[in-house]
Amino acid sequence: MFIIKYKKIFISISIGLVLLSFAALYTLGLNFGIDFKGGALLEVSYASDRPAVSDVDTSLVPLNLGQVLIQPTGDLGYILKMRDITEAEHTSILKSLSSDGKITIEEKNFTSIGPSVGAELTKKAIIAIILVSLGIILFIAYAFRKVSRPVSSWKYGFIAIVTLLHDVAIPVGLFTIMSKFYAAEVDTLFVVAVLTILGLSVSDTIVVFDRIRENLRNHISKEFSETVGKSLEQVYPRSINTSLTVILVLLALFFFGPSATKYFALMLTAGMFFGTYSSIFLASPLLVWVEEMQAKKNEKKR
Repeated sequence: MFIIKYKKIFISISIGLVLLSFAALYTLGLNFGIDFKGGALLEVSYASDRPAVSDVDTSLVPLNLGQVLIQPTGDLGYILKMRDITEAEHTSILKSLSSDGKITIEEKNFTSIGPSVGAELTKKAIIAIILVSLGIILFIAYAFRKVSRPVSSWKYGFIAIVTLLHDVAIPVGLFTIMSKFYAAEVDTLFVVAVLTILGLSVSDTIVVFDRIRENLRNHISKEFSETVGKSLEQVYPRSINTSLTVILVLLALFFFGPSATKYFALMLTAGMFFGTYSSIFLASPLLVWVEEMQAKKNEKKR
């Protein structure tokens, strides 16, 4: 009952974090990668003694490529991200990186994405997120169709969507900070992370709601708030333990996995943490708050 008793505090914390995330998104913005805005990605590996980033940057200046993002990968490699380039420019870059053949390098990957492909990918990513969200709403509306007292079934769905917004907004807000200070880019893995967070978050919320639904049917208490509180006491150890095991795996992927998946792992870690928080400390308190507002409204009508 502790969570329900102090529900206003937990709801306020969530509102504050979401507002901070929107503020970060508005002021800092996201750094879109070549998957969305078009451009080229080149990965090379040196046979030995990788040069400093500053030296690589200096060697590329005469080619007039504009801004080139140079990221170390592994012990001997670099990933270069830049505007869309021609085959002649591609050859010139490899020549510059190898100091006209004096240094042995290996081209491991070269990807070129035109602006039209990036725009199409952006459109598909938005459609995917919208369709997943609609699917979640329809599923919850169907699953809780027989729950009508004291809170209507559609309100369960509405609260689930509110918690989904919370669970996605905060990791995205954290990603904007990483984009600003660590040059993290929005790519296809970012979209996968958002969709995964949506699925994991709503799953945890539905588990909690389902226990509330069963306890309402069993009439374990006359008070709705007490029913919700007891339901949370029955569910939260399982939710927290399950999330902790997943978070430990994701942290291992972040610290010991390849550099290409570091931000993906960090996004999922944040999504799991705040998804678990919202299912226990936000969704259920919101249900009680809605029920209390509804009860006050009914009293005024009398």
